[in-house]
Amino acid sequence: MPYKILEKRILTPVTKLFRIDAPLVAKAARPGQFVILRVREGGERIPLTIADYDRDRGILTLVIQEVGATTRRLGAHEVGQEILDIVGPLGNPTVIPAGGHIVGVGGGFGVAALLCLMRELTARGDKTTVINGARNKDLLILVDEVKKVAKNVELCTDDGSVGFKGFVTQRLQQMIEGGAPGKPDQVIAIGPMVMMRAVANATRDAKIPTQVSLDPLMIDGTGMCGGCRVTINGQSKFACVDGPCFDAHQVDFDEAVRRGKMYVQEQDVAAKKLAAAAAGGV
Repeated sequence: MPYKILEKRILTPVTKLFRIDAPLVAKAARPGQFVILRVREGGERIPLTIADYDRDRGILTLVIQEVGATTRRLGAHEVGQEILDIVGPLGNPTVIPAGGHIVGVGGGFGVAALLCLMRELTARGDKTTVINGARNKDLLILVDEVKKVAKNVELCTDDGSVGFKGFVTQRLQQMIEGGAPGKPDQVIAIGPMVMMRAVANATRDAKIPTQVSLDPLMIDGTGMCGGCRVTINGQSKFACVDGPCFDAHQVDFDEAVRRGKMYVQEQDVAAKKLAAAAAGGV
């Protein structure tokens, strides 16, 4: 069943937002879950975290970063075009105890996955803060949208072009030490693996419960292929069925980073083939 693209926004040169007509997926979606999609027949299956959903209108929101050939193909799609298939929602919803100060840390396009979660946490009465970070102000995404779903928003840029000058973990450390808007009671981090590892290190000594959303290599999304294996507290888990959110202090990040780089060369080859085909008008 094809899924029609209703809206497309270019957030950065390589980051795109799509709103898609997907009523069954939107109706069942919960914060923290993901979908697996194919852009074309015979194409690879890629997992994408659900950024947002509108159950009443049947609209699913996805944010992609163009890294490999498939995300580049998807990024080239325009309003009115269709995605071949979307399977989901998959994975377990994010569960965070009510009450207290909940801080979401979003690195780069990872902040998109905090939208629906922070909306629900704020709606139930929690104090919510989002730390939205990027290398510079031009790479910060969804700033206005995040301000609508969280009570506090902290912008961070590596170069200081807007907001706090430094990494999201440095701003988080200030809050842990009592700086405004206050020490977190719970933290959830979504973004690059190295960023999530740094967040886990920052909260470990302070004994602040922390979750991370892992996005390892994945194929079927049902726990059968074993491609998304991660080590949690010394035990093998599958991100697709046991996660994707896990206790950050139990994740073997060294292994996760290594596994995430296993097919970088193949990814580059596929991207070059796609570029060559586009240049040749194929």
